[in-house]
Amino acid sequence: MQLREIMTTYGEACIRFAYLYTKDWNAAEEVVQDVFLAYANQHEAFRGDSSLKTYLLKITANKSKDYLRKKKRWGWLSFEEPPEKVTISSERLLEREEEQQELLQALHRIPLKYREVLILYYYEEMNTTDIAALLQCSKNTIKTRLIRGRNQLKAQLKDNDWEVLMNEEF
Repeated sequence: MQLREIMTTYGEACIRFAYLYTKDWNAAEEVVQDVFLAYANQHEAFRGDSSLKTYLLKITANKSKDYLRKKKRWGWLSFEEPPEKVTISSERLLEREEEQQELLQALHRIPLKYREVLILYYYEEMNTTDIAALLQCSKNTIKTRLIRGRNQLKAQLKDNDWEVLMNEEF
């Protein structure tokens, strides 16, 4: 697969994943540029032990964490809100969008080690074995983080919204 094809296939997933770390679309795009640059320079390092998507998400996670460390070290603050989505006339679609925004905000308030596991499990639809390989920890650790992450997320949300939101994609 050529780099352009890889970027087209996995670019959007990497940007969404990076955003969930950085909470900033511009930073997420910058991180993903670094991801594909790193992959282009060292694609021989990919041994095929996992899928290419898993490999790229691992690089994205590491580059995102690097970005957050730099941001913390230099005290950069981002006051930007995520760009507004196009307004949809349907009342239910607007309600769903508000619910998803509430879920995303709640997700950003929980610690990173729980957030990343929830994102990989629900959003990227990875199984616990693949997540364990990606994050280099045991499968039981991933299961524990899923349980604790769900509980923390549930505490952030209203009880009546919890069931509806967890059944929808975020």
